[in-house]
Formats: sequence, C-alpha cells, structure tokens
Amino acid sequence: MKLGHFFQGFVPALIARELLIRKRVVNGRWWLRLFVVSVVLAISAFYELIEWWVALASREAADAFLGTQGYVWDTQSDMALALLGAICAVVLLSRTQDRQIVG
Repeated sequence: MKLGHFFQGFVPALIARELLIRKRVVNGRWWLRLFVVSVVLAISAFYELIEWWVALASREAADAFLGTQGYVWDTQSDMALALLGAICAVVLLSRTQDRQIVG
C-alpha cells in the first residue's frame, strides 16, 4: 500500500524533528531538515532490509516476494514515497510544530 509508505516518512519526520529540537542535537534550520530527512530514509531503508531478510528466511522464492505487485522498482518507490512524506511534513508542519514546542 503506497499511502502507508508516504506516512512511513511523514510521521517519523515529525517525531525525529521534535526529538532533535528538544535534545538540541543540531544547530541551524537547514541542518535540522537534513537530519530529519536522513533519519526517515534510514528507517525506510531498514524496513526494506527487513522485508528482504524475511523473504530469505522464509525460503520462499525471494524474487516472488521482493517483486511485490509485479513491480521491480517497488523498494525504490517505497523509499521515494517515504522521502516525499518526510519533505511534506517538514515543509507543511514545521512552523506549527515550532509553535507547539515553544508555546
């Protein structure tokens, strides 16, 4: 489900952003954005690796499992949707989140 992969980027972006702000891990708006998107992409990549490991461990035909929906670029499109979700979260909700954190 492609909508799920969008929200796999959207929701963790908000969580990562809040944690990075509250813990004062990075200084600067651009560094914060870069770190948030990087965290989301790391989570998405790890999720795709888990899918691959499950396919190998289940002794099913890995090609049949990994080529879900018959689409060879499934993993890449899943990660691209997570990236899009993270970018949307950062662009659309940063100001609102900042007001709630300070407020």
